[in-house]
Amino acid sequence: MTFRPFANLGYKLLAVVFAVFLWLVARGSSSVERGFDVPVVLQRLPDELVVVDQSADVVNLRVAGTRAAQRNLEPERLEYAIDISGAKPGVAKFEVDLSRFEEKLPRGSRIVSRSPAQIQLNLESRVTRPVRVRPDVEGRPADGFRIASVDVDPPRVKISGARSEVLRLSEVATEMVDVSGASVPVEREVHVSPGAGHLWADDPSPVKVRIDVQPAPAAPEPAPPRAGPPRG
Repeated sequence: MTFRPFANLGYKLLAVVFAVFLWLVARGSSSVERGFDVPVVLQRLPDELVVVDQSADVVNLRVAGTRAAQRNLEPERLEYAIDISGAKPGVAKFEVDLSRFEEKLPRGSRIVSRSPAQIQLNLESRVTRPVRVRPDVEGRPADGFRIASVDVDPPRVKISGARSEVLRLSEVATEMVDVSGASVPVEREVHVSPGAGHLWADDPSPVKVRIDVQPAPAAPEPAPPRAGPPRG
């Protein structure tokens, strides 16, 4: 029997094209999973409250769907907003509502899991209190000079934040002022630093630190040795 590889070539090419088409259709319709994080956004926080702890900053979603649907998914455009306008001091819990995501997903995809199932917030009352400003001075003046005095203007600033943290605060330090090698008075405008936590200065304006550098007083000369009693 004679082998004729090019017989019915048109039908063979058509079969190959049809097979590739079916493979692409099957591949596009097969379900795949994809995971991504959606940022949690807090909205309408009352002015009198401060969020001191949040159980999660993102909601992790796993979405199943066709490859075509996954290509149309734009997770960077998603966010999970929580309205906390009615919150009170204490612990507030919010269940993660999947229906908010489902209406934004492309056709052919569905959510198979999410984590966490609940967002928990710890809220405290916001208070304001004036505290003393402590200048942070570092370094040593030039040889033969000394720091005569340090003044700050204003001497007190108002600090706001979470009630428990503000009430523990007795002073705030300024940014560091270096006087290394100074032989004349130093004056700097610096900001106060309430430190880590949920605290901030009511007025973001800098304070003025003045450091009076003066010549050090000369060391007193040693007294001459005292003469002993006359010898007889």
